[in-house]
Amino acid sequence: MHYFDTHTHAISPDTDKFPVKPLGGTRSEWSQTRHVDVDGLVRSLDEAGIERAALVHASTVYGFDNSYAAAALAQYPDRLVGVGAVDFLADTAVADLEHLIQEQGFSGVRIRVSDGTTKVPTPGSGVSDERMDAVWDYVAANSIPVCIQMHSKDAPKLVQVLQSRPAMTVLLDHAGRPNAAGGFPYPKLEELAQLAGFAGVHVKITPPAIKRLEEEPDANVTEVLGRLIETFGAERIMWGSNFPASAGTLRQLRDKIEGLLPELDDTQKAAIRGGNAARIYSAAVVAH
Repeated sequence: MHYFDTHTHAISPDTDKFPVKPLGGTRSEWSQTRHVDVDGLVRSLDEAGIERAALVHASTVYGFDNSYAAAALAQYPDRLVGVGAVDFLADTAVADLEHLIQEQGFSGVRIRVSDGTTKVPTPGSGVSDERMDAVWDYVAANSIPVCIQMHSKDAPKLVQVLQSRPAMTVLLDHAGRPNAAGGFPYPKLEELAQLAGFAGVHVKITPPAIKRLEEEPDANVTEVLGRLIETFGAERIMWGSNFPASAGTLRQLRDKIEGLLPELDDTQKAAIRGGNAARIYSAAVVAH
């Protein structure tokens, strides 16, 4: 069984070589209490039986300095692909992306648009800020997957971006933080459904997404995940452990997500466990 974890982090213990300078000025709590370096991450992958993983640059530790993630990718090129971060509003954003992809070996990029806190401010007016147009044009033209951390209420802004770039590959971090308020038939899930018509939009099911649904008193987690799979298709769903930002071993985090999925056939299971992520990131590597 092939597993590809689409959402992991790693933190260096060497703060002299890799200084802490978090986005928004406040370092994340998990990076201080559950920090794992890249060697520890790979050991955890081995223990959980996971062949490959996307290492997502920790911007709440390093801001836009991708140096540690780049070093980790160079150390484990057969196990990890990289998702970096640049300032999408900077005049140098496209040049910074080119450096990230072509010189530092990253396969994707991430932007935090809204994450439910005030610790990391929303860049500009959000995902549809016109100052980001050059970045969206670049990633769309170069088949670079973009991981977007946002709330489902932001979907109309993302629709604006995608209308002129319909083939852009997007991975919704934490499942786009779906709104399951009110219980069945979950009318607020239509916020995310607006994105289903764009073939490049994919949904990452992670522990923070699960936690959000568990905290909604009228929501059935398996039922909501089933709706997302039905809306987007199993070929556009993937999972991510969020290890070590989410508490628990990597295997525990993986098993919990699998246990909450609805009944699926073997082809759908294989796609969600690793096939979809392998396809997306393999295509990104080939393109560059």
